[in-house]
Amino acid sequence: MSNRRRFVLKKQNFIKGSIILMVSAAAAKLLGAVFKIPLTNILGGVGMSYFSCAYSLFMPVYSLAVTGLSSAVAKMTAESTALGMYRNAAKVRRTALALFSAVGLAGSLLILLLAKPFSAYVIGLPEATAAVAMIAPAVFFGCITAVERGYYEGMSNMYPTAFSQVAEGFVKALAGLLLCGFTAAHPRTIMELFPFVTDIRAAAAAAGILGVTLSTAGAALFFAVMRLFAKAPQGGEAYVMSRRAIARELWATALPVGASSVVTNLTALIDMWTVIGCISRFGCPSGLPEGVAEAELPRFIYGSFAGIALTVFNLVPSVTNMLGKGALTCIASARGSGDRCGLERSTSQALLSAALIAVPAAVGLGVLAPEVLTFLFPRQSDEVTVCIGALRYLMAGMVFLCVSFPLFSMLQAVGKPAAPLKIMLLGTAVKLAGNLLLIPAMGADGAALSTSFCYGVILGMSLRVYIRASEVRISAVPFGKVLYAGAMCGGAALLAAEALRRREVPVMAVLAVSGAVGGAVYIGLVLALIGRAKKLSSI
Repeated sequence: MSNRRRFVLKKQNFIKGSIILMVSAAAAKLLGAVFKIPLTNILGGVGMSYFSCAYSLFMPVYSLAVTGLSSAVAKMTAESTALGMYRNAAKVRRTALALFSAVGLAGSLLILLLAKPFSAYVIGLPEATAAVAMIAPAVFFGCITAVERGYYEGMSNMYPTAFSQVAEGFVKALAGLLLCGFTAAHPRTIMELFPFVTDIRAAAAAAGILGVTLSTAGAALFFAVMRLFAKAPQGGEAYVMSRRAIARELWATALPVGASSVVTNLTALIDMWTVIGCISRFGCPSGLPEGVAEAELPRFIYGSFAGIALTVFNLVPSVTNMLGKGALTCIASARGSGDRCGLERSTSQALLSAALIAVPAAVGLGVLAPEVLTFLFPRQSDEVTVCIGALRYLMAGMVFLCVSFPLFSMLQAVGKPAAPLKIMLLGTAVKLAGNLLLIPAMGADGAALSTSFCYGVILGMSLRVYIRASEVRISAVPFGKVLYAGAMCGGAALLAAEALRRREVPVMAVLAVSGAVGGAVYIGLVLALIGRAKKLSSI
């Protein structure tokens, strides 16, 4: 095998693979923040309501077509390569590309057809139609990318997924901000070129959304170029599955996971409907922000919550989601070979790693919420005021979601791909009921609190089902130590922040000093109570 081929097919174990994916996800999320935060500063609360409307329709369709696909291809590829069936793995890849390219095309056409009726009649934001239409092709490109990522992940090679995520994030930040910024800065030119444009904020939101579509095309192009320079190994096995059998297994694995992800993204639709609807009917408990017309208040509150609070909320879970990708093949292999110790070790590694990342992040964001939001969104003071309390209420939910993400992949690995769907349906019911009860009394804070309740229920149910299915034993002691270290971290950061706030020092100084103090306390306690990172594999 050539050096070129060895590079592409180099395998990583769970820890190394997960680290690669988390670093790339962190880089991609940083690029996403570089895109989303300036975008929010450009569009404001009302403009972000148009942007978020497009995402709210896009994500359920995208999730149904893409989310379970990567895991399904990874699982079938891992099972084939474990037996040396490389020809079968290559056939899985080709079959999945053909099948799900058609699915992606259908999903793109569905979004395009629904753009106007969804925006104008369902949500009541006809100005968002262009933004919804602009994001439609992303489903097609996303399906192609998901197949390729799943194939390499199944080969225990996480580098292609990592590099493609970074490429996608780079294109999104560059193209999205350039297009949105140009549109917002040249309203006369845009209206001359497109006479049907009546609201420049809606046009700018559509331009920003186009950057998202171009980023998915960039990721698909990355894999197309990669295939020119690297080839997969070809085994000489006599038995190769038929295309029909492969397609049937892919559907059986991907559809439940995709459906459960659709339910996950229904929470965004629930927020859009209930926040806009409840604020329209009951008003905002905190009153009308200065400079916001009463008719625009529901869109302003929803756009602020979705564009600011939820943007910050989603930063960390997207990183810990990569732990599930790294754990899936390890847990599937350990369970298939009857390695109970390996199964318990991989389970503990995935869940504890997620908790180690999520707890200090949630505590820090909660304690320093005013400074974090003011620093990130300096031009949106009214929107920030709306979101400070909401962000704090979201932090418990962020921890629950961070730990739940690896569990969803692990449930798939132990033969329970349909369980997340049932669990998410229950969580969505909790979310809907919580929003309807809490938003009239608490505004955006109520939507945030119900989100935390929702993900708390999801985590508890997922953990219960996984333990029953896998028959593993998980010690609660390390997780208790992480929570204790997180509490001490928050206390230290709060004391430092309060001392600095009284002296009226700059926001950046409060963030830097308080974060450093809290981080030092957390790292010291984790090392003292749990041990160094090299010992985590034995927990």
